[in-house]
Amino acid sequence: MTVNRVTTIVLTALAPVSWGSTYFVASELLPPDRPLFTGAMRALPAGLLLVALSRALPKGAWWWKSAVLGTLNIGAFFPLLFLAAYRLPGGVAAVLGSAGPLFVVGLAALLLGEKAKLRNVLAAIVAALGVSMVVLTSQAQLDLVGVIAGIVSSASMGAGTVMTKRWGRPEGVGPLAVTGWQLTAGGLVIIPIAALIEGAPPALDGKAFLGYGYMMLINTGAAYFLWFRGIGKLSATSVTLLGPLSPLTAAVIGWAALGQALSPVQVLGMVIAFGATVFGQLPGRAPKPKATEPQKAPRTETPKVKVA
Repeated sequence: MTVNRVTTIVLTALAPVSWGSTYFVASELLPPDRPLFTGAMRALPAGLLLVALSRALPKGAWWWKSAVLGTLNIGAFFPLLFLAAYRLPGGVAAVLGSAGPLFVVGLAALLLGEKAKLRNVLAAIVAALGVSMVVLTSQAQLDLVGVIAGIVSSASMGAGTVMTKRWGRPEGVGPLAVTGWQLTAGGLVIIPIAALIEGAPPALDGKAFLGYGYMMLINTGAAYFLWFRGIGKLSATSVTLLGPLSPLTAAVIGWAALGQALSPVQVLGMVIAFGATVFGQLPGRAPKPKATEPQKAPRTETPKVKVA
């Protein structure tokens, strides 16, 4: 792998690592039971800030493309993810989320022409297995609505990743602007849903402002910028295989900051999931050049000498 590719992978990986801190920040700093309001506060202010910094608005077809991508990546993904988290134990929701790479592998083959390589499928399955070892407990119970919400949220984010790769970005427009368009569109989708389900916004104290500030600037604005930048430079499959870093980060933060114990099985699961994530970033074997037959030297005829 080249240095540029490694750098891009590391920077893109910072996005799911940042998302892994969401549970800690939400549980320690934010008002309880307001996931949709939190989703809107993450997306809309960050989107407007990035649009202001980029000084670029969508033109032509990019108005509806931004709306579609913003809905898939944020507007539908956040509410479905939170619904799954409320209806299911956190471990089950995390495992369903880690299945996202499998959706991307299939969609990328259909829409982008990326070959569904066996190594990528195996990496996605092994990573999901490792995550399940980290987060699942024997008391985990399934809820049909929660399971459907978890699966659809993974499919929504997977489709958004693939379509972001397929459409790219307008000529002369950087990833900062495109990220801002998507976050703004996604936030606008969430706001009416949050108002309908959760009612008026809650009262915010200093801790909440600190938490929402982190969510807006780091956890969403910077993280999605790096994520979409990575989609533009790497394959859709390679990017989505970084997703399992999110639940792994959440487990590490829970152990380091909240005193949650990690069993040997969980540690083994973390090693397996991380190893599968790294394996998914390794370049495949370059195709062997076709053997070419050696060219025969042109025949030269000896000039005939006329004998008088």
